[in-house]
Amino acid sequence: MAKIVSVDVLQADLKPKVKRTDAVQSFELQETPLVRITDADGVTGTGYSYTIGTGGSSVCKLIDDHLAPVLIGRDAEEIEGLWRTLFYRVHATTVGAITSIALAAIDTALWDLRARKAGLPLHRLAGGAKNAIDLYYTEGGWLHMDEAELVEEAVKAKERGFGGTKVKVGRPHVAEDVKRLSAVRDKVGFGWEIMTDANQGLSLDEAIRRARHYEKLDVAWFEEPIHADDVGGHRRLSQSTTVPIAVGESMYSLSQFKDYLEAGACSIVQVDVGRIGGITPWLKVAHMAEAFNVPVCPHFLMEIHLGLCCAVPNSRWLEYIPQLDLVTASPIRIENGKAIPSDQPGLGIDWDWQALERTIVHRRSHGAAPALRTGA
Repeated sequence: MAKIVSVDVLQADLKPKVKRTDAVQSFELQETPLVRITDADGVTGTGYSYTIGTGGSSVCKLIDDHLAPVLIGRDAEEIEGLWRTLFYRVHATTVGAITSIALAAIDTALWDLRARKAGLPLHRLAGGAKNAIDLYYTEGGWLHMDEAELVEEAVKAKERGFGGTKVKVGRPHVAEDVKRLSAVRDKVGFGWEIMTDANQGLSLDEAIRRARHYEKLDVAWFEEPIHADDVGGHRRLSQSTTVPIAVGESMYSLSQFKDYLEAGACSIVQVDVGRIGGITPWLKVAHMAEAFNVPVCPHFLMEIHLGLCCAVPNSRWLEYIPQLDLVTASPIRIENGKAIPSDQPGLGIDWDWQALERTIVHRRSHGAAPALRTGA
């Protein structure tokens, strides 16, 4: 087995192509920590994670000072062992967002390296459950948009073959949310899905109240209605409504998902590979959800999640938010509203290194190799 000889840590700053707002925040900038891991055979794996505008430099600093040096000389194939070693190396800062985002960049690089050496695409290496996944559209449902924009975007998404659209909720009064959702439902009909997302912006009582109104509109799910730490509140909400409750984008450990599933506090798991700590824990969450007969509909990072959704049997939807096409040579493949995973070895991301170079704001090398290559 080949040892790790170099680790390159970079940060690319990618600007959103559209304005993104929800009930509690705006998506200002995709700070993208990248890790390039090269082994003694000269094979390189590239991984990444993200923030929505703050904390990226802290993630890179954690990797540079405390995680990357530990990788040098280790066997790149020992992904599970390396994840645990790194987790306990910074145990005093776990579980937490900064640490999980840092671990995700490293772990996804290790999986990319493993897949390239095996000559397999991620979706086959990690399970090979299916060859396509349904897409729903998010870019046309942000909270600042008016009804006419929401309807126009939903109609265009339906015409393009998407299976549904996400509409952000959390306007000051429930009547505003209902008016916006009703405008979309009246136009697209009841044979097409509308996902709703409050981004943790509501109290429990208000979430129960709004869910009662959303039932009449037959929404596909009610995402992050209240604070992600409130398992009991989500259980009460789930018991009070027929609307499926979706959680996961703001959870950073396997045990958090365990608590929700055991409590019957959610109907849909939205585990995010960039926030849970990488592919290694993502797969554990997905398989755990399968044991509870709960589907996986991951949050964001569609380029990695495409392969992961096709690796597991209980995936249901992939969220379409294009971002990496700014720095990739080819977009994900879409046919009849479904995303098709790449058959190329690795994560399936075709990086455009010249374009990516123009977005780099941080670079540091550990070990023997140069900071940035243009090859695989």
